[in-house]
Amino acid sequence: MMEDEGSTTRGDDTTRESPLPELDLVPMGTLCRAAECLKVMAHPQRLQIVDILMESQARQTEMTVNQIARLCGLPPHQACEHLRLLKGYNLLDSERRGRTVIYRIVDPRLPGLLTCIRRCCDIRNPQTS
Repeated sequence: MMEDEGSTTRGDDTTRESPLPELDLVPMGTLCRAAECLKVMAHPQRLQIVDILMESQARQTEMTVNQIARLCGLPPHQACEHLRLLKGYNLLDSERRGRTVIYRIVDPRLPGLLTCIRRCCDIRNPQTS
């Protein structure tokens, strides 16, 4: 007995699978880019750095590497490594002024990501329970 496409055979019992619904799915290329961004951001100190930079940009202030390091409780060389990684993925940009380097967020997705984290993961937020 030959099986028709879309049917399954169990002994003598032949059943037809229902057709798949039309779904409005996110394109695979978009999901791959999102996964790459999330892999880079999947570190609490990088999330904290983005949070610090978002707050400083909202206040129209600039943050140096040393200020970011102090706010994160990191040695400057570790903060630099996190910042370099974020910049390497075009999430941040930097500007050198003499011996000082200023960082800023350039990827418009980052504020939405932090907003989502605040809304969904903050234990102080009653919507998460």
